Amino acid sequence: MDGTDARIAARDWDNLFSLTAHPGQLPPSGDWRVWLVMGGRGFGKTRAGAEWVRSIAESDPFARIALVATSLGEARSVMVEGESGLIACSPAGQRPKFEPSLHRLRWPNGAQAILYSAAEPESLRGPQHSHAWCDEIGKWPQAHDRAGQCWNNLTLGLRLGKEQRIVATTTPRNTALVRRLIDSENTAISGGPTRDNALNLPQTFLTAMEQEFGNSLLARQELGGELIEEIEGALWSRALLERSRADAAVADYVRIVVAVDPPASSDGDECGIVVAGLRNDGSSVVLADCSVSKASPERWARAVADAAQIWAADRVVAEANQGGAMVASVLRAAEISLPLKLVHASRGKAARAEPVAALYEAGRVKHCGTFAALEDQMCALMAGGGYEGPGRSADRADALVWALTELMLGQQARPRISAI
Repeated sequence: MDGTDARIAARDWDNLFSLTAHPGQLPPSGDWRVWLVMGGRGFGKTRAGAEWVRSIAESDPFARIALVATSLGEARSVMVEGESGLIACSPAGQRPKFEPSLHRLRWPNGAQAILYSAAEPESLRGPQHSHAWCDEIGKWPQAHDRAGQCWNNLTLGLRLGKEQRIVATTTPRNTALVRRLIDSENTAISGGPTRDNALNLPQTFLTAMEQEFGNSLLARQELGGELIEEIEGALWSRALLERSRADAAVADYVRIVVAVDPPASSDGDECGIVVAGLRNDGSSVVLADCSVSKASPERWARAVADAAQIWAADRVVAEANQGGAMVASVLRAAEISLPLKLVHASRGKAARAEPVAALYEAGRVKHCGTFAALEDQMCALMAGGGYEGPGRSADRADALVWALTELMLGQQARPRISAI
């Protein structure tokens, strides 16, 4: 294919995308520096970012484009080699060549794109670019404000060419960087729910997601494309939880417990199952949310046993208000040989949670990763009582409270224990 044929193929490819794309995937008009594409899962954010980068690279041989993701692995697997990534979105004659050892893409006309990890902000200190595509900025590392530092270093190096622009694609999350871009007068925003891209998604997927998550906060964020704001008066804020991220699980645990908030019935509330560890310095890390929904006693007990085995837990702590004898017998039937404590709730969930929330404020609790469903419940427990979150009850959050109470609040502050 000669140069003329390649240009014709690229033009036809452009026309095809413009005809099949929905409005949220097309660049906005006007004078903007940042285009923020903020939509639900499957909205077509990756395709929008890839098509924009492709149009820049094919039209400007001097383009130098930064591709920034949460990690280099994600930049490669999603932005470059993914089903909606740059290679798949390019016509054969204009397809860029990927050089993995150099983290670089090179187009036939000379345009280049370099891959970066948001976990390494210093890697963007020095390089210069004309454009950038930043993917899933809502999940960029929050610890030590790495997300903010990465963005600062990127924008300070965006000084090549005549019209420097950035496309940022993300599922909505109420992080400092996302809020910063929304509040900027230089940002143009497009987005919407997953269903906006229904023509390119299996109906079975859409139906299953709606049945599974309903109108929960998680569904509104991950499928509806909404930016969930703080609930006034809640014990936890999302900003607080973002400050409480741990980079990775550490090994210096003095104790690890699995806490359980059993459901009253198999077709009602969730069974909250949370794993947490106490470190040598007296702080704790939430390691896993293993909660299960609509589970029989045998199934949730097996989930508890599996969590205890996987995390080498020292103890299982279970709320016994729904029937202490039943809880003990079910857990033991699941072959849990660890020490088992039954705890009785004499106060409401929110009242029990207040001293635990204070531990977060003091910086003594971290989350090893993001636990969306658990954190939705935490951010909906109200000071002074009440729950304004998804589901009928904050079962996951209650399990977390039992775990951290056991690990951190001392013998006098611990719930009353029943010996079994």
